[in-house]
Amino acid sequence: MAALGWLTPRRRSATARSVLAGEAAAEAARKSSQTIEALEAQEVTAPAVEPEFPVAGDERAAAFFDLDNTVMQGAAIFHFGRGLYKRKFFQRRELARFAWQQAWFRLAGVEDPEHMQDARESALSIVQGHRVSELMSIGEEIYDEYMADRIWPGTRALAQAHLDAGQKVWLVTAAPVETATIIARRLGLTGALGTVAESVDGVYTGKLVGEPLHGPAKAEAVRALAAAEGLVLSRCAAYSDSHNDIPMLSLVGHPYAINPDTKLRKHARQRDWRLRDYRTGRKAAKVGIPAAAGVGALAGGTAAAVALHRRRR
Repeated sequence: MAALGWLTPRRRSATARSVLAGEAAAEAARKSSQTIEALEAQEVTAPAVEPEFPVAGDERAAAFFDLDNTVMQGAAIFHFGRGLYKRKFFQRRELARFAWQQAWFRLAGVEDPEHMQDARESALSIVQGHRVSELMSIGEEIYDEYMADRIWPGTRALAQAHLDAGQKVWLVTAAPVETATIIARRLGLTGALGTVAESVDGVYTGKLVGEPLHGPAKAEAVRALAAAEGLVLSRCAAYSDSHNDIPMLSLVGHPYAINPDTKLRKHARQRDWRLRDYRTGRKAAKVGIPAAAGVGALAGGTAAAVALHRRRR
């Protein structure tokens, strides 16, 4: 049996076993220390959250915001039309058309080219022969009456973040440039790109200079302004609710879909663009009704008032 002793484990002394345990513990401690250091290094070099944006102090970056349903609930040109009707610039028939177009826009959540074209032509015919200074003064009043309470707080906060970072912020809209400029100034923004109506000696002629600032025209305007301002478009941001503005959104390095229509939402998701939806309620998410409007579907009750008047007659 003694010859088989080498097959059995050799019994170590208590001291030897302690030494072995100590060495094993020390080795485990050394490895765990290395693991902790590696994890800590990863936490330092790989932030858990996305980089801060906008980048403070980046003066070669700017932000471009669509207006209708992005910054403001509804369409600015329709609100402007309501204000002009109140001041007897046109008759009830035109008001009913404005109200219907505004209702359609709010219910569908998208721009109808025919409606927008009709609204622009109506506005041009209405202001023809009036002085630019007169319409600017009236525009200030209309902003207070119909627009100030329809600014989306969430979008306004995004614009303010760019301003706080020392960047310029521009509205880019198919609305008349005079109206857009008033809104931009009231919101503390840098300025506005908008549709330019022809004027001679300070009086509107009823014609446009070029075409409405819509779709691809917006992208061209942003590109031209960026060149003039020395901006780097890859460091700029753009915000819109409409698929019509995909050319403008695609132009910048930081595109945002705000209260997006169905086509823009799909496009944004496919390209991993950031989305923000400040509408609330299940129905609003589907069709784009600003649930916080509180003024009814028909242009703040204006069309409803027209219908009521007709029923009484």
